[in-house]
Amino acid sequence: MQYRAPGTLGDMLRQAGALARSTHPIPAIGVTVITVLLGVGVGLEPWRIVLLGVAIALNQASVGLSNDALDAPRDRAAGRSDKPVALGQIGSGPVWITAVVTAALALALTVPLGLLAVAAHAVFLGAAWLYNVIAKPTPLSVLPYIVGFGILPAIVTLSAVAPVWPQWWAMAAGALLGIGAHFANTLPDLDADRRTGVRGTPHLIGARASLLVTWAALVLGAVAVAYGSGFTLVALAGLAVSVVLAVVGVLVAWRRGAGRWLFVLVIVAAVVDVVLLVLAGRGIRS
Repeated sequence: MQYRAPGTLGDMLRQAGALARSTHPIPAIGVTVITVLLGVGVGLEPWRIVLLGVAIALNQASVGLSNDALDAPRDRAAGRSDKPVALGQIGSGPVWITAVVTAALALALTVPLGLLAVAAHAVFLGAAWLYNVIAKPTPLSVLPYIVGFGILPAIVTLSAVAPVWPQWWAMAAGALLGIGAHFANTLPDLDADRRTGVRGTPHLIGARASLLVTWAALVLGAVAVAYGSGFTLVALAGLAVSVVLAVVGVLVAWRRGAGRWLFVLVIVAAVVDVVLLVLAGRGIRS
């Protein structure tokens, strides 16, 4: 579909809606909520939590926008009906401009939180953009997720008045959460991706192996947090929930294939990991 520049107020409102949908709002909100909850858990001051939340929201908007702008030809070839740029509802130019502006604002808003927080945030944002621009169609597609989500707890702890690095197990849990998110998000689109030339890590190992990696990563993430929490009763309960979700997810998907429902189930398991991290609280800090 051919893109047309907005001519009326109604057109501009529709384009604003298309721009908002191109930010990948659900994952963006999820990562933002995770960051805010971690800020609460480690005891950041309220203004730091708010500023960090807005910065991460802009970060994720930038990542989603750049992803849709870059993937428009692939999405169009795959017949995706949920991609505004591919459908011609908004041009790639405005999307690119907004992606760059939101990325710059995300880093600028982190400056009051300290230079170490800015540096960690830059690594997170850079890893996500590296995935979009270079790594997505390659066998190394999972690496930006490992780096980006692994550094996320550090953005939070380095935003404190007295910045410190998080415990290794918190960063390990973040990296494992990133692995699970990448494989779960890719699984439903493996065949369509292959037709458009994408050969990422999940495509390399196949659907069933990717399914096992997804759940293994999430369960191991729960193990890491349970270890850091001293295997408390709550941590062990969360670990048990993760294991049950993993077994159900593998058994059902093994028989019926990976649908969008799998991503929802993975989100639930990821929330369990995040709740355990939040409950670990100040123990995340070195």
